[in-house]
Amino acid sequence: MLKTFIQSFKLRNTYKVNTIIYSIKQIPIIKKILPDSLYKSKALKIIGNIISILMEIASIFLGKLLYIALMIFAVLSLYKTNTQDTFLHIITFLTIAGALLNTYMFNPTKDKYYAMFIMRMDAKKYALSNYWYAIAKIIIGFMPFTIIFGLLANINLAICILIPFYVASAKVIFGAYCLRDYEKKSIVINENKPVKFIWGIVGLSLLLAYGLPYFNIVITPLIFVIISVIAIIAGIFSIRYINKFNKYREMYKEILTTSNMNVQEIAKQVNKETVLGQIELTDNISSNKKGYAYFNDLFVKRHSKILSKSAKKLSYILLFIIIGVIFITQTNEEFKSKTNELLLTYLPYFVFIMYLINRGQVVTQAMFMNCDHSMLTYSFYRSPKAILSLFKERIKSVVLINLVPAIILGLGLSVILYLTGGTDNTYNYLIIFSSIIAMSVFFSIHHLVIYYLLQPYNVESETKSSTYTIVNVITYFACYYCLRVQMPTTYFGIATIIFAVCYCIISLIIAYKLAPKTFKLRV
Repeated sequence: MLKTFIQSFKLRNTYKVNTIIYSIKQIPIIKKILPDSLYKSKALKIIGNIISILMEIASIFLGKLLYIALMIFAVLSLYKTNTQDTFLHIITFLTIAGALLNTYMFNPTKDKYYAMFIMRMDAKKYALSNYWYAIAKIIIGFMPFTIIFGLLANINLAICILIPFYVASAKVIFGAYCLRDYEKKSIVINENKPVKFIWGIVGLSLLLAYGLPYFNIVITPLIFVIISVIAIIAGIFSIRYINKFNKYREMYKEILTTSNMNVQEIAKQVNKETVLGQIELTDNISSNKKGYAYFNDLFVKRHSKILSKSAKKLSYILLFIIIGVIFITQTNEEFKSKTNELLLTYLPYFVFIMYLINRGQVVTQAMFMNCDHSMLTYSFYRSPKAILSLFKERIKSVVLINLVPAIILGLGLSVILYLTGGTDNTYNYLIIFSSIIAMSVFFSIHHLVIYYLLQPYNVESETKSSTYTIVNVITYFACYYCLRVQMPTTYFGIATIIFAVCYCIISLIIAYKLAPKTFKLRV
């Protein structure tokens, strides 16, 4: 089994290195300098291997750090319950949700397809060696952070050490259950396509994790230890079943080929089926506009489920949250004062929130898959006049779609500020509202501009632009960094508004000049 794992690791690493080299070659300035023979370069492959190893190490620790820090430790102060009890309570239920969504064994990846069906490696040895490697990464990756954050939450060291084994056991138990389901009923799950039953349990787990502590209902350390011991014992029996299971090849054949046509088409097929199912093809959709304004108006109306209706649903959710916060602030004085302080000092937090709720990237994906994917094959559609005319109409549509939830959030925050004690500077109400609107417009235009300047998709709807990915990653981390910024609302709000206005003007000018050259199908 060790030999199989080493071979599979080399295969996966080779795939990663070639992907890294390909990504480097897609960067505009570099791709003209570097030749195709680059893939044969030993020096660059060494660099690629180093990057690949660093990425592997990061995959072991970074995600676990963010998970423990943001989803558990950061929210402890929101509850009146004992810190250690709340920590253990949240991680108990989040582990259940994680076990169902991240199975590792049932994730249909390319390396599994290449190893089992192209290179004809032993399916059982391959599956088991890589699965136990993934489980080992969970224990190793979680251990330092459960100890660090657990001790900060006043949890006993022995329990801190126990947590990673509980997390790993939960995944093993569910893995064994799925294998048994396949053996008895021939039902195979696909991690990329969770069924409604799975989503239901995940939703319930999240509700129990974050909802019960508000009502002072939490799992005590003793109860957590009992649950963990039971899970570990059940996990040991599950390990025996997983190791004895002999239908890995048949199971993976169904996951990787039969049900998904081709493993390389999984993500694309899922996206297409989802998007196509949301298009309204009724005859009563019409428009009074002309030219490309008419073309764009029909597109927006036919895709209202993806665009405007999803924004409305988000607006209802935000409205519900705002009403909930108002209710809590009027019944809890401590929460009321903290909320007021947050709105007057932590406005930068909402940069990340606006990034998450903005529909700009979803809109551009829909534009490509259901419009530009086909239209860019026609020469008239690639003419500067056509590109710029449609670009102008799309800016209006995207901004308007995102304005609805932004207005609700901006007004809601201003109302909450007033009801929690207000502010000495009355301009803060206007600044909060205006800055939220400015963030919404910024992200709307940002996503559309980089789509036109770096159009990342090929005719198969695959992302082929590493520059586009890099820009999105930089955007994400820049917004995430804002979570660490503390600045008076007046200063940060004004700075945000000025930055958004300047960025939008400059980016639109650049897009108008370059989009006719860059907006085309990738090879």
